[in-house]
Amino acid sequence: MSETPHVVVHIVVHGRVQGVGYRAFVQREAERLCLEGWVRNCRDGTVEVLFKGEADVIEDMIAACRRGPFGARVDAIDQRAGSDADLRARVPGEEFSVLPTF
Repeated sequence: MSETPHVVVHIVVHGRVQGVGYRAFVQREAERLCLEGWVRNCRDGTVEVLFKGEADVIEDMIAACRRGPFGARVDAIDQRAGSDADLRARVPGEEFSVLPTF
């Protein structure tokens, strides 16, 4: 039985996604789904996220990001391919990190 290949996906979430626990929500869900990556607030009011995992699991995670936590309002999600090099931003020793604002 072959292992499902992993993909890396980068998203930027637009809307009311800062000050509502959005990063903690993303971290909890990503860890629950065994995804690698990171999340951070951006100075322009968006939230940037990188996921690495099985494609179907990442699609489920992006669907969760569209809902967000209570109090969030997601207006749009920009999605593109990421790379393993993008994972280097993680905190050493963590599978999924909350990074400082960028």
